[in-house]
Amino acid sequence: MLYLRQIQEGIDFIEAHLESDIELAEVARTAGMSQWHFQRIFKALTNETLKTYIRSRRFSRALEQLTNTRLSVLDIALASGYETQESFTRAFRDCFRLTPSQYRKMGNRSLFVRKIRFDQSYLAHLHHNISLTPDIKEQPPMQLVGLPTDYYGIDSEKNNLGQKLPPLWAAFLPRLGEIANTVPGVCYGIVAPERPHTEKLRYLACIEVQGLGVLPPGMAATEIPASTYARFTHRGPAQNVDATVNYIYSSWMLSAEHQHTLGPDLEIYGSAYHPTLHDSVMHYAIPVTPPPG
Repeated sequence: MLYLRQIQEGIDFIEAHLESDIELAEVARTAGMSQWHFQRIFKALTNETLKTYIRSRRFSRALEQLTNTRLSVLDIALASGYETQESFTRAFRDCFRLTPSQYRKMGNRSLFVRKIRFDQSYLAHLHHNISLTPDIKEQPPMQLVGLPTDYYGIDSEKNNLGQKLPPLWAAFLPRLGEIANTVPGVCYGIVAPERPHTEKLRYLACIEVQGLGVLPPGMAATEIPASTYARFTHRGPAQNVDATVNYIYSSWMLSAEHQHTLGPDLEIYGSAYHPTLHDSVMHYAIPVTPPPG
């Protein structure tokens, strides 16, 4: 249950620093994980982005102070990370539909957002009756060519996946014939952080090639070294793959002997995939280390 302990360490760090600026990358470093993987696991576990959770916890502290102390609204605003009372009041009203002063008069403790505590019973409650075992496969090194884009995933408040990826695939597929030396039959989506300590992702809609030729305009090439991948089957529309990814990051990885290598994830689109049919089949694969032995 290493990942549970790491996520809890990140949450404990947030608790200890609610009154100061909290960098998401610092939370992840405290937990001993990359920012992307910490945010993905956190979102899968809680269905809430890390940034939203931090804001919620700060509001929870503010609600308690409004109810149980005589601190001024300005002091509470500053302790909650806001530069002015006006910006705090505006954010508070957007969240709770009343001002801090109105809440103080009501004393409504039902608005409290409590600290999350992760344990096995919590996971069982979230994910009962789920059973999904991946194929562990050795993936030879691959060269791939395709169209890239940067985007924010579902674990980010800036999530723009729906605006970026479907148009990317719509632009890429008609241009397959421009790519030299392709290995036909399978297309890939490569998912990785755009750079360390960021929530922005780099995605490549691509196909494997046997030797690089001249790259078509706007396309990029990448190499994936020989790796061990845990490959999960996803049935149904591709736009629902988030449910499969959430299972991988919130359940399977937390109990598996394998660990994520922090290499790129792969979406695998073979002959059984169809973009609109409900019996479509694709695969989502994560690079893993062999179990300790």
